[in-house]
Amino acid sequence: MRIPQTGPAGRRGGIADGKRFMADGITITFAPVGRSGAGDLVVFTGDDLVLGGAAREVLGQGGCDLVARAAASEQFKGRASSALVLPAPAGVEADRLVVVGLGSEKDRAKLDWPVLGGFTAGKVAGRSARVVLDGPGGETGAREAAEFALGARLRSYSFDRYKTKKKDEDKRPSALTLMLAAHAEAERAARDSEAVAEGVVLARDLVNEPPNVLFPAEFARRAAELSGLGVEVEVMEPARLRELGMGALLAVAQGSAREPRVVVMRWNGGTPGEAPLALVGKGVVFDSGGVSIKSAGGMEDMKGDMGGAAAVVGALHALAGRKAKANVVGAIGIVENMPDGQAYRPSDIVTSMSGQTIEIINTDAEGRLVLADVLWHIQEAYKPKAIVDLATLTGAIIVALGQDIAGMFANDDDLAARLTAAGEATGEKVWRMPLIPAYDKAIDSKFADMKNTGGRHGGAATAASFLKRYVNDTPWAHLDIAGVAMSSTASEINRSWGAGWGVRLLDRLVRDVYEAR
Repeated sequence: MRIPQTGPAGRRGGIADGKRFMADGITITFAPVGRSGAGDLVVFTGDDLVLGGAAREVLGQGGCDLVARAAASEQFKGRASSALVLPAPAGVEADRLVVVGLGSEKDRAKLDWPVLGGFTAGKVAGRSARVVLDGPGGETGAREAAEFALGARLRSYSFDRYKTKKKDEDKRPSALTLMLAAHAEAERAARDSEAVAEGVVLARDLVNEPPNVLFPAEFARRAAELSGLGVEVEVMEPARLRELGMGALLAVAQGSAREPRVVVMRWNGGTPGEAPLALVGKGVVFDSGGVSIKSAGGMEDMKGDMGGAAAVVGALHALAGRKAKANVVGAIGIVENMPDGQAYRPSDIVTSMSGQTIEIINTDAEGRLVLADVLWHIQEAYKPKAIVDLATLTGAIIVALGQDIAGMFANDDDLAARLTAAGEATGEKVWRMPLIPAYDKAIDSKFADMKNTGGRHGGAATAASFLKRYVNDTPWAHLDIAGVAMSSTASEINRSWGAGWGVRLLDRLVRDVYEAR
């Protein structure tokens, strides 16, 4: 199959009208609880097999008795993340009855609504279903319903645009009607969660795209589409980067026929003139390793080495989509790292925008060079109140933390605590790693101000120490997302190779800390 050199524009979901929320693969509608309707019927129960009041009303006594008999026959215990699928009870208009377990009272007290939404959507994938959103704990609130819808939407995502033949089940969208007393309030709350879902979908699309489609200029073009949501976008081309003195970033890019870009995106939703929060992302659209070339095994995964930049673009989309009351600037450095005759070499010395010189030890330690110049530019040009950068920076962080949690390095305890709290709230968890003088000393060079690697041991920490030299005293956190941004562990809300990790985390950070109240 011939893949075009310019890919289709990034998908955007959208609010089609006041009641229906649509995205690829799923339509979600909010409605009052009722008996009538086509498709499956979904109800919830705890480990005591007691249904919520609304579910009992919809099912009637005969339906409740059927659930009890079937549960005993099938040994269904109502445990969390379990389901029982039955024929519809007599007198209930439905194709099937799906009973979803919520677990014990302790489980229900800490219920993760997006995960529940994702699990439920998985059980009715490709079908229409009415979901009675109550349980043993009582009625569901609007915010919880919106989070349920977010999880369902994220579970429905797939990236198959380059498949010329698709299975029939891949062609059928799901349609969920979420029924609850607070349906009008949930509908309004879901507008915000829809914007976040769109941001995650955008980030996933970017990470999943092949590098012959998503080269630097195309990535910049897609980021520039945020202007349609009111984001101010500046795309800086090579001439401007040379004018600014971004010698580190340009060194990485010089081995590729694809010229680099830096994109700055400004969402001005807060108090005019107030210093912004800055989000910075590494955007290496393909990383061959350069002259220090990677081994062939697994190199195809390096199309995802721009997961940090994807997260920043997705987060700006989410913030603009829900009209966040905060000033946020996002910046991404977009390059391709290739090994041609013009490529930079080990032992080269390059001068960064800050004026600091860098001895190149390994051309595969390229992401920190890209980030160094972008961090410095954002710090100098926008004087942010804090900076968070995201980068698929090191394999060392995967060795340390696996693929379920990101490594966090920070020079500010308050910012670290806020990111930790946002991670706990969204499930995009971070774990703080150490920054100590010994790691900084490891990147000192005999020939330049610093070198771009500190050796094999503590690789994630020495990389973070390198970045720390480019933020001065600005509160700063670096998230090494190499393990979570791509090929990460599948979950109830993600079945994609590209996870779109970081969008929900950053949105929550802004919502909880930086939005004007």
